[in-house]
Amino acid sequence: MSALRSTAVITRPAGQSAGLAQALEQTGIAAFEFPLIEIAAAPDVAPLHDAIARLSDYALVVFVSPNAIDQAFKAIVAHRADFAWPPSLPLAVVGPGSVRALARHGIAPPARRVIAPAGAGATADPGDAEPRFDSEALLAAIAVDFGPDGLDALSGRRVLLVRGDGGRELLADTLRAHGAQVEAVAAYRRLTPEPKLDAWQRVHRLLGGEPHAWLLTSSEGVRNLDNLARDHLTHAEIDALKGAPVIAPHARIAETARRSGFVNITVSGAGDAAIVRALHDVLAARPEAAPQRSAPDRPSDGASAADAASAPAPGLSRAPSQTQTHSQRAQSRMIDSKDSKAAAATAGTSGAQAVPPLPPNVPFTPYEEQKRRRFGSGWLPWLVVLLVIVAAGAGGFLLNGKLERVERRIAAHQQSNDARAFDTRIKTDQTVDRMHQVDSQLAALSGKVSDMQTQQAALQMSLQQLAGNRDDWTLAEVEQTISAASQQLQLTGNVPLALFALQSADARLAASNSPQVVSIRKAIAQDIDKLKQTPNIDLTGLAIKLDDAIAQIDTLPLTGEVPRSQARPHLAPLPAASAPSAGKATDAAEPAWKTWMRTFVMDVRAQLESLVSVRRIDNADAMLIAPDQGYFLRENLKMRLLSARLALLSRNEATLKSDLHAADAALARYFDAASPATRNTRDLLRQVDSATTHVDLPNLNTSLDALHQVKGRG
Repeated sequence: MSALRSTAVITRPAGQSAGLAQALEQTGIAAFEFPLIEIAAAPDVAPLHDAIARLSDYALVVFVSPNAIDQAFKAIVAHRADFAWPPSLPLAVVGPGSVRALARHGIAPPARRVIAPAGAGATADPGDAEPRFDSEALLAAIAVDFGPDGLDALSGRRVLLVRGDGGRELLADTLRAHGAQVEAVAAYRRLTPEPKLDAWQRVHRLLGGEPHAWLLTSSEGVRNLDNLARDHLTHAEIDALKGAPVIAPHARIAETARRSGFVNITVSGAGDAAIVRALHDVLAARPEAAPQRSAPDRPSDGASAADAASAPAPGLSRAPSQTQTHSQRAQSRMIDSKDSKAAAATAGTSGAQAVPPLPPNVPFTPYEEQKRRRFGSGWLPWLVVLLVIVAAGAGGFLLNGKLERVERRIAAHQQSNDARAFDTRIKTDQTVDRMHQVDSQLAALSGKVSDMQTQQAALQMSLQQLAGNRDDWTLAEVEQTISAASQQLQLTGNVPLALFALQSADARLAASNSPQVVSIRKAIAQDIDKLKQTPNIDLTGLAIKLDDAIAQIDTLPLTGEVPRSQARPHLAPLPAASAPSAGKATDAAEPAWKTWMRTFVMDVRAQLESLVSVRRIDNADAMLIAPDQGYFLRENLKMRLLSARLALLSRNEATLKSDLHAADAALARYFDAASPATRNTRDLLRQVDSATTHVDLPNLNTSLDALHQVKGRG
């Protein structure tokens, strides 16, 4: 019978193994697709759509796998059918599969800038020595592509990372460590598939003895295979699975498989060509199975039944047996001489030369019978030998089991040590990265410290210069004070304030022992004398009088609003002469009819006087002002007085006089001159008008000139 055909179990996601399966078929290896990862769309594609809409904000877009590319462009086309990738925006991918995936979507060099590790492009040389397609290689390619600054060229710039849910954080962490603003979005999610019943039946047949090898292309696929095996395989099949040949494209996947219990692992390298070569080498190294024999056949050339039992099963590679003990090998050599005829009769089935026929039987003689009896009486030594052999076989079997258990323990310890070593290496890399970050932070901190030291030295130098030039500082301060006082004097005429400023400057100079300040103090003394001789005008008091006049405007009566009393009948009081007194007699009182008559005449006179009123009015238009016009008249008068107040404070005597005269004329023309309030208001205006506001104010040029001369000589 012909040998069984070797099978390669491909565990890539469904629909991603057509090219690899075709290449395996060309080399004579059957391809069996057994997906361990199911690719599904991300549950929330809104972040991906938002990032695609803002592609102009990014300096680089990184796709971690072909699945990320296909799912991302599927979402992009569904969201925007006329989408075109910006020509100036570079893309970064991990391996040749991602480069081909971009080409399927119309993105390829030189029209677009695609960054990939060496050997991943379409023009890569298949003979390159072990190219690496992982995150580390991609980071190195990005650093080379961005020029002398490397990854630091992305500092402060935004980078979009398109990936699945979860995964390694090396790319994002490294880019962030170099100052890039990384935004990661999920384009797909990975699920654990549930293989169909016919696929499991094929796996059962492979683990039952058919020659095969497993291709594990991701660490997550290794973990999914381990979980599925625990649920669907027996213990014997799990042991066969863990002992089957495994091809891993990357050392990281091989390490995950080793931690999961796989012992026969080969690292092929990335790319379908490398995987095909590794599968061919592994499966070709397993020899073809020996032809099947019928049950009665025995091994030739004197081989024992134990050797025949140790022959490899059909389709399995031959391996040295670790369970054959010394007792089994001894039993294989023990063949009873009485069975030699049967051994010779069956020797022809092995293809060896025929055994010569036995010599004819000798006739029966008593001597031969005695010889046969003597031989039969020696069974006791043979029994002892048999017991020794059995004991040795049992001891060897127990020892072999113990050795196997020890080997399993050693293998388990080795796996644990490897896992710890891998974790230690990862932690070491992380520690090194952190140390680099700390070094960069320390360098930045040392730069800041040096800058602070430089600033402190400059500040100390400035303080020393200030301390050495204290007299210059004093002169500058006095000059500033006198200049401010001179400006205030010219603007507001505030003589007391200017006098106080000169006195303060003189006191400040009195504390200095420099001979240069003597001339300045003399000049300041002259200006102080001039200020003391200047008459002081009470501008505040005059302004208060104007405020009082403004406040009384609303209460002043107009000429046409003077109230007139109406005559009312009333009983006139008795004259004092008619009132009875204590010293006069009652018969001396005036008669009642005379009193009544006098009262009546007075009332009639009052009534007649109220009918006609004669008044002297020089301005007839004052009587024509309506009540609503009186409001505007009062407001105009108050505005005149406010203008006079401003002119008073600004020492504008011409404007002050003009406004005061106009206000007084309005009071005399339109308001009741007989009213005490009107006369009081006009008196206030005359007092302000009679005061003299024009005063020739001195200047402080003498002190300023002395200061300028001293500073010029210094």
